[in-house]
Amino acid sequence: MPDASHERHRPTELPLCQLPAGGIGRVLSLTGDAAFCQRVREMGFGERTLVTKISGSATVLCQVNGCRIGLSHQAASQIVVEPLHGRA
Repeated sequence: MPDASHERHRPTELPLCQLPAGGIGRVLSLTGDAAFCQRVREMGFGERTLVTKISGSATVLCQVNGCRIGLSHQAASQIVVEPLHGRA
């Protein structure tokens, strides 16, 4: 049985760059300027999209909509996700 106090300490949102490798998150918001937000939406990182972080910290490798995409740490830090724990 999971410890309820441990569950309360899980973050409800964090930058994509902080999602652990193998973690899945739902995009909540994009925090960059308008041109950045438009570009990453065109790449598939729209709000409510599911993203899997494959690896990385300086360069973050993600899978979104069946495609693998590499992002700089700076770009990944501007994509806010909700971690989806327990999803494979």
